[in-house]
Amino acid sequence: MMFGFAEHRRGLLEAELVRMVEELPKLGVRRLYVAGDLAARRVGAASELELVVVFETPEPYRRRPDFFVDHLRPRVGTRFHVYTPEEFEALAGRDPLLVETLALGEPAYAG
Repeated sequence: MMFGFAEHRRGLLEAELVRMVEELPKLGVRRLYVAGDLAARRVGAASELELVVVFETPEPYRRRPDFFVDHLRPRVGTRFHVYTPEEFEALAGRDPLLVETLALGEPAYAG
């Protein structure tokens, strides 16, 4: 049994976040927010990196994460929630994920 696994997992998630943020400018990302367990500081053994991405795209909502999986090749479990700038602004006060994410902090990246 490994003690301190939550701290180890948090370190892995944070390192992956740093790696991904370095790649965002060349992908055209406008903003990136950390959501979920990492943002709420409740990382456990099964926690994934959950990211809210503001990105201009014509793709339907359900297909948008594919772009980031293909280009960033996550090394840990990662969920991308991708909104266009217009959707983000319109839903920021209504979408439960966005409300919680915005309440937890500032963008991890703003391009």
